[in-house]
Amino acid sequence: MKRISTIATIAVCGALLGGCQTTEPEDMVGESIQPVISDNLLQEREPDLCHAADYASYLTQSADVIPSLGITQPYRIVEWRGIEPQEYSANRLVFRLDQNGNIFNVDCG
Repeated sequence: MKRISTIATIAVCGALLGGCQTTEPEDMVGESIQPVISDNLLQEREPDLCHAADYASYLTQSADVIPSLGITQPYRIVEWRGIEPQEYSANRLVFRLDQNGNIFNVDCG
């Protein structure tokens, strides 16, 4: 009895998977699909709007120095392998830390 139910299960799965296969019409074989790019879908990122280059001298220093920098604009500190929210702000500074807690990158985001 167990053997019959196994065979039935395989037959049902095969029928379901067979219906999911897609085929291309013969006239489209070999054609590449070009992406459609719309002007309003992507936010254009201006170079260094947050003036991250001004903080390049703090690379390799401890993250403890960040609060003493007197930063008046929004900023974020991203720890090593930390979770970072994905909303983008061109005016926000992002300090990225290495596994030792030192600043290894400063960029906008």
